[in-house]
Amino acid sequence: MVVGLVGSILLAIGAFGVGWLPVNTSLHGNPVVMALRTPGVGVALARFCVIVGMALILQAWLVLGYDVLRGKVRSLPALWWTLAAWSAPLILTPPLFSRDAYAYFTQGKLLIEGLNPYDVGVAAESGWFNDGADPLWAESPTPYGPLFLLIERGVAQFVGPHPVWAVIAFRLWAMLAVAMLAVAVPALAKRHGISAPKALWLAVLNPLVIMHFVAGAHNDALMAAGVVVGLLLAVEYRPIAGTLVVAVAIAVKPIALVALPFVGLIWAGVNAGWWQRIRAWAATGVIAAVVVVGLGVVSGTGLGWIAALSTPGAIRTWLSPPTALGMIVSGGLRGIGLGDHMDLSVAVFRGIATVIAAVILLWLVLKPQGRSAVRGAGLAMLTVVVLGPVVQPWYLLWSLPVLVAAGLTARWLHATILLTAVLTLHGVAGTSATSDALFEFGDGLGLLLVAGLLAVIVWASPRERVLLLGDPGDPGLVPDDRPAQARYDQMVINR
Repeated sequence: MVVGLVGSILLAIGAFGVGWLPVNTSLHGNPVVMALRTPGVGVALARFCVIVGMALILQAWLVLGYDVLRGKVRSLPALWWTLAAWSAPLILTPPLFSRDAYAYFTQGKLLIEGLNPYDVGVAAESGWFNDGADPLWAESPTPYGPLFLLIERGVAQFVGPHPVWAVIAFRLWAMLAVAMLAVAVPALAKRHGISAPKALWLAVLNPLVIMHFVAGAHNDALMAAGVVVGLLLAVEYRPIAGTLVVAVAIAVKPIALVALPFVGLIWAGVNAGWWQRIRAWAATGVIAAVVVVGLGVVSGTGLGWIAALSTPGAIRTWLSPPTALGMIVSGGLRGIGLGDHMDLSVAVFRGIATVIAAVILLWLVLKPQGRSAVRGAGLAMLTVVVLGPVVQPWYLLWSLPVLVAAGLTARWLHATILLTAVLTLHGVAGTSATSDALFEFGDGLGLLLVAGLLAVIVWASPRERVLLLGDPGDPGLVPDDRPAQARYDQMVINR
C-alpha cells in the first residue's frame, strides 16, 4: 500500500505542474503551482513526478498482485483500503491524462442557457476556451446520454463559474462509481466461483482505473459501474432492477446498450427456450427505452444522442486496429505514388470492422451456449472496443470488470496484466506533457524514461516476470474448488 500511496502523492504533485488547468482559475496566482508550471526545471520536475508516480503505482500493483493471485492476500477490506489510499491524494488535483471533465462542465453551462449539446458543440458557449475544454471537440455534439447531461447541468449550477471545482465534482462522481465497482465486481465474481480478492485486484485496483477514472475523472466510470451492478442484480434474481440499472448506464454513455441483451439472457434463465428469451429481450428493451426516453424528456434533449454517437470517430488513433490498418494501407499507397487516400482507406477498414463486430455480437447473443451471460456481455463490450473506429486506453475498462468477474484462463489473465502495463506506459508517455504538440522533443525523452523505468520494474524480480509472462502451473482466474466450480456451472447457459 505504501509504495502505491507514495506514487499517488507524486502523481498529485505532478498534476499541478502538467495537469490541465483552464485560463479561468485562481490557481495561476499560486506560487507553488506557477513554480511547477515554469518551463525548464519546474515542468521537468512535474513530469518526473507523473512518470515516477505512475511507475510506482504500477509496481505496487504488480507486487500486490503476486500475493493476491497466490492466496497470500485474501482480505477484501484490506484491498478496499488500498484502493482508497491510492485514490485519495488525487481528489483535489487538476485532471491528468485527459481534459474531458472541462467539456462536461461547458456542456452543463450550455444546458443552463437553454442550448442542446446534441445540436451544438462547446464553442457555442462564450468563454468555453477559458474554461479548459479541448478545442479538438469545440464544434462536436456530445455523445453522452441524457442522464449524464443532467449531471453536467447540476454540477455547472452547483459550482458556478469555477471549472476547477467542476472537475473535482465530476471526479467525486467517478470515485463513487469506482466504489460501486469495488463492491459489485467481487460479488459478481463470487457468483461465478471466482476469487473475490483476485477479481477486485485485477479489475478495480488496476492502474488504469487510477489513471483514467480517478485522475482523469471520466464518465466511463459511471457507465461501467452501472453495467456491473445491473448484471449483478440480474444474476441475484432481480432482473427488473438489473435492467433499470443498465438502462441508467445507457443514459450515461449509450455504449452500455451492448450489455442489455445479456441481461435478457439472465432473466430468461440458463435453460430457457427461444420464446422465453424473446420475451425477456422484449421486456428489457421496453424497460430500457422507457427509462432512456423519459430521461431525455426530463433533460429536454430528446434522442439527439443517437445522431451524436459518431462524434468520437472523428479522430484517428493507432490503438484502433481498423483505423490503424487504414492508415497503414494509405501510407503504403502514398509511398508507391498512388496518392493520398487516407479518408477512403480508413473508412473502408472501419466499415469492414463494423460488419465483423455486428456478426460477432449477433453470435454472442443468439448462440450463448457454453458460457455465462456475464461472460457474453464482457466479450461483446470487448468486441465493440477492439473493432471500434476509435480506441482510448480507458476503453479497456468497459469490458475488463465484466470479463474478470466471469473468470479468465491463464493466457487471458497474463495478457490482461501485460496489456495494463502497456496501456499505462502509453498513457503516461502520450500525455505527460499535457500539451497539444505530443511529439515534441521533451515528450520523446519522457517516453524513453517511462519505457526504461517499466523495463526495470518488469524484469527486476521473478515475481514480475511470472505475472506478465505466466507460469506453466498457473490455472488462471478460475474456480479454486468444487463448490466454486459448482457456482460457475450454474451460470453457464445450457441450451
